[in-house]
Amino acid sequence: MWVNKKELLSLSEGIRAALDGQPFDPRDDREGALSILKNDIYTLTHAGQEQRNVLEEEKERLAEYLSDISHQLKTPVSSILLMTELMTDAPEKKQREFLLGIKKEIRHMEWLVSVLLKMAKLDSSVVNFHVEEILVSDLLGEALKSLDIILDIRNQTIRLSHDLSISCDKKWTVEAMINLLKNASECSGENSEIVIDSGQNPLYDWISVTDAGEGLKREQIAGLFRRFESSQKENGYGIGLPLALSVMRAQNGDIEVVSGGNGSGAIFFMEFYK
Repeated sequence: MWVNKKELLSLSEGIRAALDGQPFDPRDDREGALSILKNDIYTLTHAGQEQRNVLEEEKERLAEYLSDISHQLKTPVSSILLMTELMTDAPEKKQREFLLGIKKEIRHMEWLVSVLLKMAKLDSSVVNFHVEEILVSDLLGEALKSLDIILDIRNQTIRLSHDLSISCDKKWTVEAMINLLKNASECSGENSEIVIDSGQNPLYDWISVTDAGEGLKREQIAGLFRRFESSQKENGYGIGLPLALSVMRAQNGDIEVVSGGNGSGAIFFMEFYK
């Protein structure tokens, strides 16, 4: 087979350009071994470019997370530094108040970093989900271990209306449920009841969390799952609900919100598609 030298040189230059990240498409509609080789070169260089794009996206995502962590930690760190400085000349009673404030900020920082790292793992698709059949009551029992103190302080109770076996990853689903319950607790008043229910339809199994608040306005729902959306709730960072949504979508699910109102609280549905 005779091959034109000029064509070979052009092909060689194109390959070098592709290695530098430049677009290169040597394919043609002719027949023969050279055309087959061109198609194979295109497939190889295109795969390499796709891999470089993925790596670049991962670098950008990592930089974004580091920026988020840095930004979100500035406020509690500033508060801790200020309280530490004021403690020096403060009376003993005030020093105890400052110490409690420092402990509170440190707990917030620990929770924030933990949540951001979990979201980074989910977004990077490095989490291996272990799906099993588990009762909603078991998921709820695990979630309440992290919320007992909050519920006790506000004298709030949790009631499970109906139990059901759900196919899901226990650890991560509990994580999502914790954040939905925490949100429900913050939206509900003292001495109130938060209702958990579950059910199924031909498309998905579901778990619902109904708070005892005043409901949500339609315009509020759109911002619920945006990260770091301004939160009016006490200690709110605007990240718990986005984490819950990431967990559900990572295991082929979703979260739907019914706004409530007129004496009814908002309802958050965790949907597990079949």
